[in-house]
Amino acid sequence: MFFLVYVSVAQENVSKEDLLDILTKSREANAAAGITGMLLYKDGHFMQALEGEETAVRDLYARISRDPRHLGLRTLVEGRRERRSFGDWSMGFQDLSSPEARATPGYSEFMNMPLTAEEFSKNPGQCERLLWAFKRGE
Repeated sequence: MFFLVYVSVAQENVSKEDLLDILTKSREANAAAGITGMLLYKDGHFMQALEGEETAVRDLYARISRDPRHLGLRTLVEGRRERRSFGDWSMGFQDLSSPEARATPGYSEFMNMPLTAEEFSKNPGQCERLLWAFKRGE
C-alpha cells in the first residue's frame, strides 16, 4: 500500500461550507479510485494523508498540485506499508480550529501546532503521529 502525506496553504479563507463541499466531492472521487485517507485543516493550512495504489495516489496528488485553492504544496512523507491506516475512511476530516477538536480525548498542545511545512519538515514522522491522534479520537 502506497501512502503520501502533504501540507498546503489555502489560497483564500475556507468556510465550513467550502470544507464540506471539498469533503463531499473528495469522498466520492476517492472511493471510486480506491483511495482512503485523512484531512486536517487549521488556520488556512491543510495536512492530508492519502493511501491506495501508487498510481491512483500520485494522480490525485498531481490534480491537487494544479488546484488553485492550494499554495505551497509540500510532501512531508511517502512510502509503502503493509496495510491501510485509514481503511474505513474515504476521507476522514478534522478542523483543528473547532471546539470539537479541543474536546478530543488526549488533546494537547502538540495537536495545536501549525500545519506548516516548516513545522513538520523538521520531523516528518510527527505528521503521521498527529493524523493518528485524530483517527483514534473517532
